[in-house]
Amino acid sequence: MSGNLTGHALLGRVEELLGRDLRAADEIFDSELESWHPYVTDVVAHVTRYRGKRLRPILLLLAARATGSISDAHHTLAAVVEMIHAATLVHDDVLDDADTRRHVATVNSRWNTETSVLCGDYLFTHAFHLAASLPDTLACRMIGRATNLVCEGELAQVHERANCGLTEDEYLRIIDGKTAELCALSCFLGAHFAGAQTDVSHSLQQFGRCLGMAFQIADDLLDIVGKEDSTGKSLGSDLDQQKLTMPVIRLLATSDDVTNGRVRELLASPITNDRRELLEYLERSDALDYAQSRADQYVSQARMSLRAVDESPARVLLEEIAEFACRRSF
Repeated sequence: MSGNLTGHALLGRVEELLGRDLRAADEIFDSELESWHPYVTDVVAHVTRYRGKRLRPILLLLAARATGSISDAHHTLAAVVEMIHAATLVHDDVLDDADTRRHVATVNSRWNTETSVLCGDYLFTHAFHLAASLPDTLACRMIGRATNLVCEGELAQVHERANCGLTEDEYLRIIDGKTAELCALSCFLGAHFAGAQTDVSHSLQQFGRCLGMAFQIADDLLDIVGKEDSTGKSLGSDLDQQKLTMPVIRLLATSDDVTNGRVRELLASPITNDRRELLEYLERSDALDYAQSRADQYVSQARMSLRAVDESPARVLLEEIAEFACRRSF
């Protein structure tokens, strides 16, 4: 990937290749969520502003283009994975008590918790209804299983809050479910419904999983060292909610007893000043660099998985998205 590639440049090239297909998916998304009630319409319209860069639909459509051609089924599936992702964001904002996402107020901060929970449920149920409209039941089964794993990962993360004994392997298993699974599913469905051979579909599934792992580790880093005006969402929520992520797990695993004890104290009562002190400990250790290196390793694995796919503009974009996703959040 070019060293000076920017997010806008990358998305511009995605638009050139997939613009018509992304708009078709958006139309299905909007049509499926139409409501007779103005309040529901207002809430859903607000949630559509969360779409951002639409990473998962893009992965699904690129996987299809890299292995065959894009069909109407792909447009439907792209809308489905975006609905599921949007539902998880709405629910996540409740769990994190977040105020902003993508530079706009979260549903819970603009309305209330009840609206957020029901809105997330509304998105989930419509996603399953839409998936069931396809004649191939495989998609519905895989989407259901993936959503189960996403929710399981979120539940596990809630349970492990404030657990300073959480290991790196346990953390990786959590993010494999809550983030990587949906990226993996998107890539698999894109290839499968393009008629790819089973081994190629599974290679793209592995690509999506590794990309998702890199993405989440990078996102966890941004929560610590990012800037809210750049990311467009509330930061520091992981520490506020006492979620242990890769950098903090690494710091606890490698620090001396005195530092370890102080870090545990800071995690037990997170406030703004404590976050600054914790950041100082992280910066003096190798924790931030280590976390970035782990994200980079997953990107390398992702790129290796793409060897099963013939060279094409779509494959090049998949490689570049993987590189870009681990350096800043979509």
